[in-house]
Amino acid sequence: MTEHEKVGKEKTLSRILIWLPSLIITFYYIPNALDKLLDPNQTGKIVENAAVMIIAGIFLLIATALFLYKKTILIGTSMLVLYMIFIVLIHMYKGKPSEIVILILMATIFASYIRQPQLFHQKQEL
Repeated sequence: MTEHEKVGKEKTLSRILIWLPSLIITFYYIPNALDKLLDPNQTGKIVENAAVMIIAGIFLLIATALFLYKKTILIGTSMLVLYMIFIVLIHMYKGKPSEIVILILMATIFASYIRQPQLFHQKQEL
């Protein structure tokens, strides 16, 4: 194996590992959004209004798309985190375990940081 092939394989592996957390997060949000869109009359929810469920599903799809696009990753991450904060509060209100939801929220921020770490650093002025 030549040095050029080795560098190419390392770069490919690095790119896969950078995108892996984002893909895993996407596999959580997309089915959640589709569930809200395809079955808006869910029972047992704190808000049982079909219109609210459809809006939440559309919001999740838009936020996930923005999260995956490099130039809008910060907007998408902010939207997903805002949604998950409300879900954490709802879980606490209903007395359900909220630890998993908090971990998903943290994983969303972590996945965004791995892909674009420079967005999370303050610019220092001299």
